[in-house]
Amino acid sequence: MWLSPERCMFWENQQALILCDLHLGKSGHFRKEGIAIPQQILEHDLSRLDAQIEYFLPTSLIVIGDLFHSRHNMEVNYFRRWRKKYNQTAIHLIQGNHDILSAKMYDDLNITLHQEAWDLSAFVFRHESSNGQNKDRYEISGHIHPGIKMKGKGKQSLKFPCFYFADSEALMPAFGKFTGLHIIEPAKTASVFAVAENEIIKI
Repeated sequence: MWLSPERCMFWENQQALILCDLHLGKSGHFRKEGIAIPQQILEHDLSRLDAQIEYFLPTSLIVIGDLFHSRHNMEVNYFRRWRKKYNQTAIHLIQGNHDILSAKMYDDLNITLHQEAWDLSAFVFRHESSNGQNKDRYEISGHIHPGIKMKGKGKQSLKFPCFYFADSEALMPAFGKFTGLHIIEPAKTASVFAVAENEIIKI
């Protein structure tokens, strides 16, 4: 697995780009509620995804939940146009709690939908962690938008998105920039990689 500072991983053996929690359409959802969130957030996230696809040249995308944020809105149509550029790239979506579009809509977008979990090789992909219940495969999940708090002198601290690798599971950072952070307390045996601007930093 290659970790990218753009908050995704490239699985070289499968030629698959792995990411989660894009929450496409979230800014449109807030605009519907009268909150002036710019659409450029969506465009920026898809531009970042463009760059990762052009760099790694994956044959498939594995999206571990919350590709979309809510029901159909104009930003889904924007994604539909984006999808046409990469129509030959398979997209596997493990359904997240925000992925509530109709089954026909996912089919029209040429997205293969997996409910709850998807087993592939030595891994199981789930949107929400099973908290160690899976014993057969190493689990990779998203959902909580993990972050790490780094403390400095003078009571200074910074918070960063992070990749978290424990003995039996990994947590992915949210790919979408319009998301919050859930600060985690790492286990002593875990490996944590903070995403700081354009760098991956092992904690």
